[in-house]
Amino acid sequence: MPDTAFNEIDILSDKITKSTIPDDLKSSVQIRLEQLKKLTNSPTFLPEYDRMNKYIDWIVSLPWNKKSKDNLDLINAKKILDINHFGLEEIKDRILEYISVMKLKQEKNEGEDIYRAPILCFVGLVGTGKTTIAYSIAEALGRKIARIPFGGMGDPLDLRGQSKMHPEAEPGKIIKALRTTQFKNSVILLDEIDRVTDIGRASIMGVLVELLDPGQNHAFSDHYIDYPFDLSECIFIATANNTTSISTAVMDRLEPIMMPSYTDQEKITIGQKYVFPKAMKAAGIPSETLKIDDDVWVSLVRPLGYDAGIRTMERTIEGVVRKVARLIVEGKGTSFTVTLQNIKEFLPL
Repeated sequence: MPDTAFNEIDILSDKITKSTIPDDLKSSVQIRLEQLKKLTNSPTFLPEYDRMNKYIDWIVSLPWNKKSKDNLDLINAKKILDINHFGLEEIKDRILEYISVMKLKQEKNEGEDIYRAPILCFVGLVGTGKTTIAYSIAEALGRKIARIPFGGMGDPLDLRGQSKMHPEAEPGKIIKALRTTQFKNSVILLDEIDRVTDIGRASIMGVLVELLDPGQNHAFSDHYIDYPFDLSECIFIATANNTTSISTAVMDRLEPIMMPSYTDQEKITIGQKYVFPKAMKAAGIPSETLKIDDDVWVSLVRPLGYDAGIRTMERTIEGVVRKVARLIVEGKGTSFTVTLQNIKEFLPL
């Protein structure tokens, strides 16, 4: 048993030696592994070994030094924003200004200040495109993005992790996001930061202040990793339905951008140019198989009354497409046209 245990510990030690983690973290982990060798005959050895194995697996998989290269081409960024979003010209202009500042800073070799611009916070009703525009920003910059949902979050340990001394401990959502993206300069989407629980609101807002403050986030401390991680090169983007429940300290670090509600005509355009083609492609239906008459779209964009966003319209169009997919599979036709006369046959219940 001791020989086998020593071999397993040596494998962990070799993994640490070959990794890119900071040197002083390497040293402290190697010391712990040497201490672990002294416990090989102890009943506590296996639990301690499992704990160290899990910890090492986490720290060696983090992007301590790995960065993606930014694409700061304004023409490309505008093209991506226009492809993914209809209208929103003022918001698109603000994003292009943000990228312009990054480009100028990079050209002057002032990279350390690139990320000190105000953190964008998109505020608006459900379905107005807050989350999707954050993904478009990441795509325009050529960066990986990770989403952290705040809805119902009630414990700051969800963000900051739990000490590895606890049996089921894990890192917080910030570290998990970086492991997912594998780049230390990722875009991190803090989604619906106003929807945390009342009980945990104050402490979660305190963690957010640290995350969003460039004077603090260069040494973010996750309780599980127990070593400072540099988040200063991440781009944080927040979303919220409203700002009334967000603390003043957090709001001071955000630049709120209001997402407008869509008019019926704007929804029709979005439905025709964006939602319908996307739903057809997702269902594997050729574009010529299903046509929707122009006068039908008024019923599709407002099937249940007023809706500020486009979620209801999306679900309605997807329901129509699914019904057509079933008709095709059942051999009841190869092409279909939705008209005012037959619309009830296609609308989802």
